[in-house]
Amino acid sequence: MEANITRELPLASTNLTIPCLGFGTATYPFNGSTAKEAILHAIKLGWRHFDTAAIYGTESCLGESIAEALALGLIRSRDQLFITSKLWFTDAHKDRVLPAIKDTLKKLGLEYLNLYLIHCPVASKQHGKYEFPFDKKELVALDLKSVWEDMEECQKLGLTKSIGVSNFSCKKLDDLLAVAKIPPAVNQVEMNPVWQQKKLREFCKEKGIHITAYSPLGGKGTPWGTNRVMECEVLKEIAGAKGKSVAQVCLRWVYEQDVSFVVKSFDKNRIKENFDIFDWGLSPEDLQKISDIPQQRGSLALDLIHEEGPYKSAEELWDGEL
Repeated sequence: MEANITRELPLASTNLTIPCLGFGTATYPFNGSTAKEAILHAIKLGWRHFDTAAIYGTESCLGESIAEALALGLIRSRDQLFITSKLWFTDAHKDRVLPAIKDTLKKLGLEYLNLYLIHCPVASKQHGKYEFPFDKKELVALDLKSVWEDMEECQKLGLTKSIGVSNFSCKKLDDLLAVAKIPPAVNQVEMNPVWQQKKLREFCKEKGIHITAYSPLGGKGTPWGTNRVMECEVLKEIAGAKGKSVAQVCLRWVYEQDVSFVVKSFDKNRIKENFDIFDWGLSPEDLQKISDIPQQRGSLALDLIHEEGPYKSAEELWDGEL
């Protein structure tokens, strides 16, 4: 089973790889205090990719879990793990990126990340604050060129093996590729059977950018989530016919799209259920039914929309990809 859990997918820009299955640590309200036991349990079961961010409040907890896993012999070395973290938009300014990643590494107790992402295509005048909700009136346009240059410096200095972005549309990726010396290895975006990202996936495939899916189950119960995935009748029918859960059908579908994904649960039974997706598959008929599901983005990220900010509508933020 572990060989499947740790199946690696290529990152074209760095000739490195990323595990297909990742353990998400974003729980709302953001609080890392409940994550440690779940992370250790996941490591015992064979999970090797762990996804965190400055805003989640889980970097220190994840770092403690990694140290304990090493002490207990659950892993032989830190190199067995793939760790992703993200630059929050209050640090998305020239000359603030390097201090931010160094702070992240200090909290994690690590010398390097495997992947560092720009969390959102926006910045804020509230430098160094990690608050959610946040003051939308403080949002400003992201100086993509200068921030990406600092992201590239993080990779050159060995503070992270790869760099990338999150929540970027095709147009925003095009804008980035026009100024990047090191192209983004990853774009982490919402993706599930109800929001399949067909246009973005085709674009990223053409440009050699790997997609990591977040909210593969819809993110139910979070401000950015939707109930439509877990309540989808098509998915319920397929799950019932296969004797699987709706969550397992969703994750199997994402797995079959050759993208990696991060899924969050701190419940031990669900942590195991979430990787019991490798010894069965979806039929062509199942895949067609899922392909025909009406599409709608779950998270419009309306928190980033403000009449005086860089994005005055969801249409502007997502460049029409709604």
